[in-house]
Amino acid sequence: MGATSHQAGAAGRALTADRPSSIRNVVLVGPSGSGKTTLVEALALTAGAVNRAGRVEDGATVSDYDEIEHRRGRSIQLSLVPVEWDGIKINILDTPGYADFVGELRAGLRAADAALFVVSASDGIDGATRMVWDECEAVGMPRAIVVTHLEAARSDYTQMTAVCGEIFGADDPDAVIPLHLPLHGPAGPDGHAPVTGLLGLLSQRVYEYTSGERVERDPDPAELDLITEARSRLIEGIIAESEDETLMDRYLGGEDIDLKTLVEDLERAVARGTFHPVLMAAPAADGARQGLGTVELLELITGGFPTPLERPAVTVTRPDGTARPDVTCDPAGPLVAEVVKTSSDPYVGRVSLVRLFSGTLNPEETVHVSGHGLSDRGHEDHDVDERIGTLTAPFGKQQRVLGRCIAGDLACVAKLSRAETGDTLSAKDDPLLMAPWTMPDPLLPLAIEAHSKADEDKLSQGLARLVAEDPTMRLEQNPHTHQVVLWSLGEAHQDVALERLRTRFGVQVDPVPHKVSLRETFGGKAAGRGRHVKQSGGHGQFAICEIEVEPLPPGSGIEFVDKVVGGAVPRQFIPSVEKGVRSQAARGVAAGYPLVDIRITLLDGKAHSVDSSDAAFQTAGALALREAAAEARIDLLEPVAELDVLIPDEYVGPVMSDLAGRRGRVVGTDQAGSGRTRVRAEIPEIEIGRYAVELRSVSHGTGRFARAYARHEPMPPQIAEKVREQAEKGT
Repeated sequence: MGATSHQAGAAGRALTADRPSSIRNVVLVGPSGSGKTTLVEALALTAGAVNRAGRVEDGATVSDYDEIEHRRGRSIQLSLVPVEWDGIKINILDTPGYADFVGELRAGLRAADAALFVVSASDGIDGATRMVWDECEAVGMPRAIVVTHLEAARSDYTQMTAVCGEIFGADDPDAVIPLHLPLHGPAGPDGHAPVTGLLGLLSQRVYEYTSGERVERDPDPAELDLITEARSRLIEGIIAESEDETLMDRYLGGEDIDLKTLVEDLERAVARGTFHPVLMAAPAADGARQGLGTVELLELITGGFPTPLERPAVTVTRPDGTARPDVTCDPAGPLVAEVVKTSSDPYVGRVSLVRLFSGTLNPEETVHVSGHGLSDRGHEDHDVDERIGTLTAPFGKQQRVLGRCIAGDLACVAKLSRAETGDTLSAKDDPLLMAPWTMPDPLLPLAIEAHSKADEDKLSQGLARLVAEDPTMRLEQNPHTHQVVLWSLGEAHQDVALERLRTRFGVQVDPVPHKVSLRETFGGKAAGRGRHVKQSGGHGQFAICEIEVEPLPPGSGIEFVDKVVGGAVPRQFIPSVEKGVRSQAARGVAAGYPLVDIRITLLDGKAHSVDSSDAAFQTAGALALREAAAEARIDLLEPVAELDVLIPDEYVGPVMSDLAGRRGRVVGTDQAGSGRTRVRAEIPEIEIGRYAVELRSVSHGTGRFARAYARHEPMPPQIAEKVREQAEKGT
């Protein structure tokens, strides 16, 4: 592979595909700083999609904040760069490497048919990248590995390929093998010998990059020895994956297997997801088009990665859940497309990046929008018809007009005002729905308030548009604390959300302390008397009631019992007393939190034939409850969460120690397979407000957790006292 030249796609035009077999969809995966975006730019330059070296701007539409983040070297959103190589359209999906934007990574994995894992020769492989590899392996997604940053002084390609074999090939070391060895130039003053070319193990040729040109030549004797030593392991690894069962015996018997057979078997094994070659890549030198290894990488993508035709059939239903036959990648089949990314453009409005799984999409067509089961995150379900606008192919900030989009391809669709990320597009007379992909649960809360009255008027619409773009963000209107809360994946995710609210939607908000929904309850039995008697000329007010309050088991709520005898409180006013005590209970009696799990018994009272009224007895009931509370011990109840933490085995100790420091109680641990442990714990919610950030630190980015409300239980006295003091100060 890499021995021939190829015709590159022309820069500046929209790339189209006339059949699914001429499309490849590949997603780049790797940690922040591994060089994914630089690699995309190098591939685009080599393929002729751009005419000179330079940054392909991130995404089709970006805010000022997004551009700032990009200049800092941190991509924060999924971007699509289509290129053409050897007559094949390649949709390159560049994903953020930062953990806060894993939702964009999930969208890229959903839209792609194969993955390139980008690792730095100087930085290594992080735990989060290993976890994504395992996820791809679980679904059989074809994968290859690209080693970057070969120019770094401490880079070591040979060592990194060995690390890739140990980590990515833990189950089958012979399935992760490099296709090339590096050709080193003279060492510099620092002793580092730069990589100046490739030694092709299959072709047994040398591809040298000198003066910005790629030159192919025969290896010298020393280079041939290096190639021969490494070539046998590569060939054995390829043959082990071959469908020709006689090939290994023939090879071991001394037969020289021809290059064409080896390349074909390699490409088939890569497409099946059973063999994962390691390649290297570096940007082109100034004035050159081809970067080191970019031709070889494009050849692997076009020859070794699967076409959309090889993707398993997609399961669909009707929007009402009625079963439908699975759909395959057929341009003549029923229309089934999925929105994998939603963004807002200040000039054209909402822009939806879609992946077509079946059928053909045409401009100005009316489609049905179905989705999407995330109402708990502030995303309403959709079941509407919409007329789409133009179809375009994004390339950085540019949008290149497309005449159509066929099954297997990706395109941007304008004017879908209702569609959100994860929704399904289908024919209006044959509505279909794809099952949504799994998105991480946003677990970091941010309470916000409008900065001004003008912002308050625009807040609701701005928040709705914000969460429409990002299904990893959840909008909550908390009925207990009366706060507006944005739930996100991390602090950087929060920062981006607030900045997008300001720059895209013109809404300025202020963060405020997030409140947990505390409760109050009686710690013992108490009695109270409510006396509301006023006479100020004219119609007076008269109501007296006596109550007894006692605690009930957790979860009992409020129980009201009438034990009045002899008509001391007229029957028509007993509901008034109940309404008054319940209203006071909702406001709280100690620190302003709702009162729960008590029985209130009305024992006695007095009324006046003229001055008693519904309002008077409501007031008397509230006064009686407050007087009872003054005579009793009031306990504060805090919500307790059930926490399910999934971590690599080596971090079990630190995680359990951290939970213990948060008043957590570990209730069990289980082996989860693949060297990971599941820790189950109960912990006060007040202690895990920032756990999404802190677990990432404790577990070096490899931990995940889920949380669910368990119950309310008494808060320790010393902590409860601090809460009461804050309530008294009004903070």
